[in-house]
Amino acid sequence: MKLYKTSRGVLVEEGGSSLLLEGAHWDDLVAAPGLAERVRRLAAGRTPLAEGGPVAEADCLAPIGSQEVWAAGVTYYRSRDARMEESKEAGGGDFYAKVYEAERPELFFKASPFRVRGPGQPLRIRRDARWNVPEPELALVVSNAGTIEGFTIGNDMSSRDIEGENPLYLPQAKVYDGACGLGPCVLVAEGTLSLERKIAIAIRRAGPCVFEGSTSLLQLKRRPEELVAWLFRESTFPHGCVLLTGTGIVPPNDFTLEPGDEVAITIEGIGTLRSPVERAGRA
Repeated sequence: MKLYKTSRGVLVEEGGSSLLLEGAHWDDLVAAPGLAERVRRLAAGRTPLAEGGPVAEADCLAPIGSQEVWAAGVTYYRSRDARMEESKEAGGGDFYAKVYEAERPELFFKASPFRVRGPGQPLRIRRDARWNVPEPELALVVSNAGTIEGFTIGNDMSSRDIEGENPLYLPQAKVYDGACGLGPCVLVAEGTLSLERKIAIAIRRAGPCVFEGSTSLLQLKRRPEELVAWLFRESTFPHGCVLLTGTGIVPPNDFTLEPGDEVAITIEGIGTLRSPVERAGRA
């Protein structure tokens, strides 16, 4: 079952057909535990939309309401190596290796809802950074009780030169307008998610593909439930939250995003999040 936030309202897609949950508010649906049961109850007896078929990308909004977006870092072995490389280039220490092995994970605030972009909406690269990359990630939709209610695709845009220069610059490297993409839908959790699923990325520049890569969610060092438990230790989320679980696909060090690029991130069973890239335009 997939849940879409669209310009027409909240849509549920299952078994090749979709229907509109008229009057449903996103926060009311996802805030509390029991999302799957709540959606089925609301969908009972409703007539599927006449056109049926998959929901059009152009109709999709970012699957978020009042939820904060948080993120976990250095959760894949490849991510650890990449962070160490960028830190080494800037003269930093080995703190990324330490957090990879530590009991406590790296967790950081990523985005307020108004900074999140949905399918087809431009993601941004900083004007004051020279090394900008996308980070394809599995995103958890978490209730206010800390239960994982669904899954979506996240793009954690990052300025690697800023992050590598000093760990105290992490918020500037990660948190700015248009630095987080989510979508296209929420795969509603009905049991545990198989970590054998593949996550893949392709970046196109004026047509040709200039970078592509893939990995398996099996490469995650920390279980999603573990990351959520740490996040909820001393924090409450009245509307629930979204938690990005880290990336295992890192472009080579000589690659940086350019305005006009298109980033496509695919996770099996969820879909593809497509995002054009633009440079921040403020003076």
